[in-house]
Amino acid sequence: MTVQPLQPFARPGAEQVAFHRTELSPILALYGRMVAAGEWRDYGISCLRDVAVFSVFRRTAENPLYRIEKRPTLRNRQGQYAVIGMDGQVLKRGNDLRTVLQVLERKLIRAVD
Repeated sequence: MTVQPLQPFARPGAEQVAFHRTELSPILALYGRMVAAGEWRDYGISCLRDVAVFSVFRRTAENPLYRIEKRPTLRNRQGQYAVIGMDGQVLKRGNDLRTVLQVLERKLIRAVD
């Protein structure tokens, strides 16, 4: 008799999409600047079968202000990275993460009196 180790959360052949360290670096750098500016307060990361999502919150108990999504299946079509607003509108989509994140960088620019 052979004993098989139990893996309760892993299904055979089921892989998850996740952000790589090189992708998380610019996202977390932007997050840090927005926290310092008082715009954002919390974040959450979800790694699912088809998509990885970095959600940004103004307060912990509310819906995300923005979602930064990675969908590798769209790599050859619209671009694998997208910034999605609170209302579900796609603000920017593309294959270069730094270019896609620039739509959120503009939120930091304010007029100074």
